[in-house]
This record gives sequence, structure tokens and C-alpha cells, in this order.
Amino acid sequence: MNRSFKTTTQSGALAEDRAQAYLLRQGLAPVVRNYRCKGGEIDLVMRAADGTLVFVEVRQRSGRSFGGAAASVTPAKQRRVLLAAGQYLATLDPTPPCRFDVVALEPGRLDWLKNAFDLGAMETDWSAAS
Repeated sequence: MNRSFKTTTQSGALAEDRAQAYLLRQGLAPVVRNYRCKGGEIDLVMRAADGTLVFVEVRQRSGRSFGGAAASVTPAKQRRVLLAAGQYLATLDPTPPCRFDVVALEPGRLDWLKNAFDLGAMETDWSAAS
């Protein structure tokens, strides 16, 4: 058994638990946890009081080196979240308003970054890569 993988998975689940509990206290309601599809995944899907669907990427780091937890949400990771969100939204009719948030966890700190990234920014990034 690969213990480091299991620890990482347990640590990630605990980080998601902590993030979800925080967002619940902020008035968001859980919709789906760990939504996965080919090519992407979303840690938490929550609904804001105004009906906005909130796709949440949870990142945890043991320190601020290399920019900390928030900086670890790379453009590649954003693309995977956006891909999964697109597939999830395709199952809904009508499509609700949505946004992409990040909950960044570091020792003694939780940052909730609303609208951390969006499809418009990624379209620009993708077109530059073509």
C-alpha cells in the first residue's frame, strides 16, 4: 500500500470537509462533492442564496513557499475545473448563473477567493496556446 497516497487523500478529504463547513457557515448550500468526469473534477459544487452555482477548488498547503495554496491553482488546473463544470452544466436546464471560487488552506489560515477565475480568462489563455 502506498501510504503517502493514502495520507494525501485523507488530507485532501479533511481539507474539503473544512472548506465545506466554512462555506455552509457563509450561507452556501451543498450540491455535489467530488464531481468527476473524463478530463476534470470539481471538489465542491455549492449553491449561493441568490441561486448562483459555485464551483469550488479546495487547495491545501503546509506553508506559503512557492506562493502558497492559492498559487497552486495553475492554468492547467483551472482548465480541468472548467471542463468538468461545462459537463456538469450541460446536464442542467435552465443553466444557472455560476462562478469559480477557490478555498485556500494553510496552517492557521483559510482564504475564500470568490470569482478566483472564469471562463473568459481561460478562453484568452487557450487561444494564445493555439
